[in-house]
Amino acid sequence: MTNLTRYAPFDQGFDDFLQGFLVRPISPKNQAPSQQVRMDVSEDDGAYNVRAEIPGVKKDDINVTIDGNQVAITAEVKHIQEDKRDDKVLRSERFYGKVYRAFSLAQDVDETSAQAKYDAGVLELRLPKKAAVSAKKLAIQ
Repeated sequence: MTNLTRYAPFDQGFDDFLQGFLVRPISPKNQAPSQQVRMDVSEDDGAYNVRAEIPGVKKDDINVTIDGNQVAITAEVKHIQEDKRDDKVLRSERFYGKVYRAFSLAQDVDETSAQAKYDAGVLELRLPKKAAVSAKKLAIQ
């Protein structure tokens, strides 16, 4: 009798495709906030405008550094949650950490004229562009 082997080239690929598709990630209802700085960067003729979402952070815990066309945003995140019932602590959780986001812009920033404002979890930066220095052509004698 002949041994037959089943040839199914798509079975493994199809299983790999469905592996994460039907499983939903589990996330607790009261977990610490997402530790990412979400941001939008727009540009007008004279400046870059940055809107960065950093919820639950105090203004004093945010640092912005500018070095040429490099901008970095750092924030200390402190999240404390405590569940009490009848003056008994049933659960207490704390999260302390640092979030960091750095990016490059197409043109250098005039850091002396830069402005920052933080309100309701949103950091707004106005980063004026530095005047472009035109290259000087030397006459060869």
